[in-house]
Amino acid sequence: MSTAGQIGGLDLATARASLAPWSAPAAAIGADEYQQRLEQARRLMREQGVDAVLVTAGTSLRYFSGIPWGASERLVGLLVTQRGAPIVICPAFEVGSLEAVLLIPAELRLWEEHEDPQQLVTDALHERGASSLALDPAAPYLVAERLRAVLGGKALTEATAIIDGCRICKSPAELALMKQATAMTLQVHRLAAGLMREGISRGELVRFIDEAHRAMGADNGSTFCIVQFGQATAYPHGVPGEQYLQPGELVLIDTGCTVQGYHSDITRTYIFGQPSADQARIWQLEQAAQQAAFDAVRPGVTCEAVDAAARKVVEKAGLGPDYRLPGIPHRTGHGCGMSIHETPYLVRGNQTLLEPGMCASNEPMIVVPDRFGVRLEDHFYVTENGAAWFTPPSPAIDQPFA
Repeated sequence: MSTAGQIGGLDLATARASLAPWSAPAAAIGADEYQQRLEQARRLMREQGVDAVLVTAGTSLRYFSGIPWGASERLVGLLVTQRGAPIVICPAFEVGSLEAVLLIPAELRLWEEHEDPQQLVTDALHERGASSLALDPAAPYLVAERLRAVLGGKALTEATAIIDGCRICKSPAELALMKQATAMTLQVHRLAAGLMREGISRGELVRFIDEAHRAMGADNGSTFCIVQFGQATAYPHGVPGEQYLQPGELVLIDTGCTVQGYHSDITRTYIFGQPSADQARIWQLEQAAQQAAFDAVRPGVTCEAVDAAARKVVEKAGLGPDYRLPGIPHRTGHGCGMSIHETPYLVRGNQTLLEPGMCASNEPMIVVPDRFGVRLEDHFYVTENGAAWFTPPSPAIDQPFA
C-alpha cells in the first residue's frame, strides 16, 4: 500500500515476535539529583520569601521524593522547610509501602484514620519556626481549605513558581529517560504502521500498541492511545466507537508511555493507499508548520513566538487565521516530563523565555472540518544553540518514519 514500504505488509505474529525488553535502559534518577532538587526548591523559596512548601501526592511528590502515589482523599505530602530534613506526612497504615518507595532521607509524621493530617503540617511549621506555607498547585481544594482552618495567622500561598521552577528544565538524567521513552514509542509506531491492512479495527491497533509498550518495558503499557481513521482524524482527540480502515483514508495514531515516570507522546498521520491532492497538500503544510516551529526555538525566545512561527506558515497558505478552521485549532505544543502536559506551553500570550533543558511537544495540527485532520507530533528539548528532536519527524505522507 506504500511506495516507502513502511505502511502495511506486517502480520501480527511477526510484529509480536519482534517485541523484547529495551536493550539499553536509562539509569534511574540518583540520590545526588534528588538532593539537588530539594536545594533548588529551597533557593527558590528564599527568592519568593516562603518558609515552607507542602508538595502533595502526584507527579511533583515523585519528582522530589520518589514516592509515585497519586492523590486520594487521604493526605500524603512532603513538607520542605528552609532547615532540617524534609517531612513526609502519611497515613500510619501506609508506612511499609511508603518506606519501600521513598528515595530521600526524610522524617516521617504518621497519622491515624481519626486524626487531622493538616494539624501535623501546622505542628511541623511551628517546630521549624516557619510563618508561611506555599502549597502545591495540584493539591485538592479541600486540602487548602483544611489547612487554612488550622494555620491560624500563618500565610498560605501557592507554590507554582517554586515547583515549576525546579521541574521546567530537565537534567541530563531526565533527558535520558525521556529519550528512552520516546524511542520506545517510535518503535511501537513503526510496528503499528506495518500492521495496517484494509478492514483492521481501531480496537485491534489500540490493544497491540499497549501490548508492545508493555513488552518493551514501559511502566504500565500505553499511558494513552488515540487511533483514528478517515473523517475521525478531523477531531484532535478522536471520537468514540469502533472504526475499520479503508483505502484512501488517513490514519492518525497518538500514543505514549512512561519510563520511570517520564513520558513520551508522539503522533503520526499517514495515508493508507494513495493520497488525494488535498490530503497531500495539507500534510505537507503540517510538516512545514512543524519545522517552522522547531526552527524558531532557541534560548531567550518566548513560547508564544514558537506558536506564531507555525501559524504564520499555515496562514500564508490561506488557512485560519487564529483558531479558525480549516487551520490550527489549538496551541502548537505543551511541556512534557513527569506530567504529560506541563509548563512550558507554546501558546499565544505565554511570554516565558525558553531556556536550555526545557522540553515541549511540537504539534501544530491542521483540521479540515468534516473531512480529515493531520497532526505530526514530535518533542524537542532546548539546547544552547536551538532545539534538538527527541524523535526524527516524518519525511512524507506515505513514509511515516525517517
